[in-house]
Amino acid sequence: MANLVYKRVSTDQQSTARQNLVLDEAGIEDPVAFEENPGTSSRLHPLQGPKFRELLTYARSGDTVHISEMFRLVRGTGHILDVLDVLHRDQVAVRIHDGAVSCMDLTARHPRTGELLSTVKFMVQTLAAAGELQRDLQRELTYDGLRAAEAKGNKGGRRPAVTADKTSAVRTAYLENRSIAALARHGVSRGAIRTAVADLMPDHTAIEENAPAPELPVTLDMPGKVADFLRTTDLEPAERAALDQGVTVRRGQGYTLRVSTLTPCP
Repeated sequence: MANLVYKRVSTDQQSTARQNLVLDEAGIEDPVAFEENPGTSSRLHPLQGPKFRELLTYARSGDTVHISEMFRLVRGTGHILDVLDVLHRDQVAVRIHDGAVSCMDLTARHPRTGELLSTVKFMVQTLAAAGELQRDLQRELTYDGLRAAEAKGNKGGRRPAVTADKTSAVRTAYLENRSIAALARHGVSRGAIRTAVADLMPDHTAIEENAPAPELPVTLDMPGKVADFLRTTDLEPAERAALDQGVTVRRGQGYTLRVSTLTPCP
């Protein structure tokens, strides 16, 4: 009976370091690892993931699939039930090593009906729904932030550089004592103007257009239940630090977590 380990990250900027830690601590004997390519979309149904399909082809009756946490495999309520049906059909067990379902046999069936146990079904559907809520909230907050920025006249993306045909005019205007702020009102950034006239400036120091923007503090209040859920997910180090440093604000029976972080100035 083989121990099959499955790993997946959402983007090529993430790593499997946290998954490796959880799985290593589990003490899995002779693991056979299957790791999805970082370029594989997280929206893809897990049964269509190249490495998970390879895992299912390799698996034999009595084998166990080991995953650090449920959301490394599935993202939606429908997906998890599809996966559990296939694993049950092939008589392959699954073990989640971190999170709320880490102590449950997710392939457990009723001894007489053969259907997935109602308690297992409820737990996995609830957690998958919580994951969908988290992503929906992130999309809504991002959209609201962009709308607020647009209302103030700010638009996303990098402002264009000074084009070659306008460079001479910009340099002439600067020599005529036009300010950089005034020259930047015509659709380009102040950094772009400084780059175009760098050798004309008193210190002769060019300022790079790609220089890091200053950072401003941003505060977000999130419901306590959402904060509790996020603590069980695979966050980036900066996200985890912001969550850990959050301030608890009591709200009746529950609480709100006030999280502060820094964001580049537009």
